[in-house]
Amino acid sequence: GYHRELFENALEDHSREQVSGLLLLYSSYILHVVESCSSTIHLIIQDLASLQNQGHSALLQEIKVLVVAHNIPTRLFPDWYVAIATAPVTCPQDSMQSQSTAEVVAECLTLLLQLTACIQSFEDDSEDTSESVHTLAPELLIPAETINYLCNAEECASPEDFLRIYLSPSQPALDS
Repeated sequence: GYHRELFENALEDHSREQVSGLLLLYSSYILHVVESCSSTIHLIIQDLASLQNQGHSALLQEIKVLVVAHNIPTRLFPDWYVAIATAPVTCPQDSMQSQSTAEVVAECLTLLLQLTACIQSFEDDSEDTSESVHTLAPELLIPAETINYLCNAEECASPEDFLRIYLSPSQPALDS
């Protein structure tokens, strides 16, 4: 319901595009892939920042913005999908400690692209799309340990930090 209301508010401004993407619901985490115009993405991040400012009573906690990309030629998702991802696969903790945060994010994006292709092919082949993602392709789910690692990574900005950086004018030094 929260997401439906958020996207309806974003569409009230006729200059904004429809939102598409994926919402993966883990037992302790939520993972968003949002596709829309930059003004809608900005509005969504602003709303997430206001949620985070509510403290411990907020609907979502420990929110992080991993990647925001502009000028993507085509969308991955024709619509907004919600999928349940129970019992995510686990990965050895040591394997993440040897990787940089950028490498972990790239690995997550690769898994999401593969999961997208799997979801789209499943929907093309089947009338019943109510089956959970974890039964379709459990090997493509981002492990809970990886999500926890990214939530604690200093390089991944909170919505509030992201907005502060995004909205601040760049002032390069004259010597550079």
